[in-house]
Amino acid sequence: MNYISYIERTKAFYAAQGFDVPYQWSQHDDVPFSPMSKRLSDARIGIVTTAYRDQTTPMMARQAEAVPTEDAPTNFLNEDLSWDKETTHMADRRSYFPLEYLKVGVKNGLIGSLSTRFYFAPTQYSQRLTIEQDAPAIVRFAQEDALDGVVLVPI
Repeated sequence: MNYISYIERTKAFYAAQGFDVPYQWSQHDDVPFSPMSKRLSDARIGIVTTAYRDQTTPMMARQAEAVPTEDAPTNFLNEDLSWDKETTHMADRRSYFPLEYLKVGVKNGLIGSLSTRFYFAPTQYSQRLTIEQDAPAIVRFAQEDALDGVVLVPI
């Protein structure tokens, strides 16, 4: 069986970008997730993505946002972010922002409903900022929209 060593490949990718310290994977012994309390067919679901729609905002100025799904761009602009551009691309929005597929799930009764907003989590490369700033904002947005669950789609 062939497989890709994602961790080793990511370490090499970051080293090639000039980072002096190897990427440090976050590890959590206590995970604050819990099973959904209702069936997916009765649940309200949202999308959390690291795909960003605006290249004009400097990366360090980006912060978590809740954006109306009707304002989701046809193509997200992510060329300024670091990701493995040799083995993947951003040409097919459905592969990294599955809004259309989730809508089909609602239409077919597999999903109860979708949030009218999607949530952007910036690629800060800072575990501290993600834990202290961005994750609490995403949780707040999800609570405001009365979500039962989210689909996490990082680039």
